[in-house]
Amino acid sequence: MNEYAVTVIGHDRPGIIADVAEILAGLGLNLTDSTMTRLRGHFAMTLVCAGDVSAAEVESALAPLTAGRTLLVTVREVGQDLVDEPSGEHYVLTVHGADKLGIVAALSRTVAAAGGNITDLTTRLAGNLYVVVAEVDAPGPMADLAAAIERVAGELGVEATLRAGEADLM
Repeated sequence: MNEYAVTVIGHDRPGIIADVAEILAGLGLNLTDSTMTRLRGHFAMTLVCAGDVSAAEVESALAPLTAGRTLLVTVREVGQDLVDEPSGEHYVLTVHGADKLGIVAALSRTVAAAGGNITDLTTRLAGNLYVVVAEVDAPGPMADLAAAIERVAGELGVEATLRAGEADLM
């Protein structure tokens, strides 16, 4: 069985998810992981699917979605050996404060320097308020990572909270 990472980005419109899902199901591909969102009028989706077709067949089947040049679709074969294994404890990082350059860069570098891995990240700008919510897998004591994040948040002038994540029910 082959596994593919499929990305779809472009101008948002109703029905993109349905179009992609129907095409993939028609090819006999099972959607195993996906994330989809709308970002200021732009649609972005990444999904992993598995089935017994070639990458060329997947690309060909999805090609009509790109005809109007409002969507870009990519298909990439991924190995099944890339199973997502948690690396340490699971945490949720929330940040809010005035919008300024470098918030995500500084905080993500702090997590990486502690050996952590950001597994999901969402940012939103609402007026001048910038909000970040990140899921983090990190080794070592939460207090060490929390102290490093608090220090960087202070330098940035934002509020940051790191808490233990809920057990994944999926």
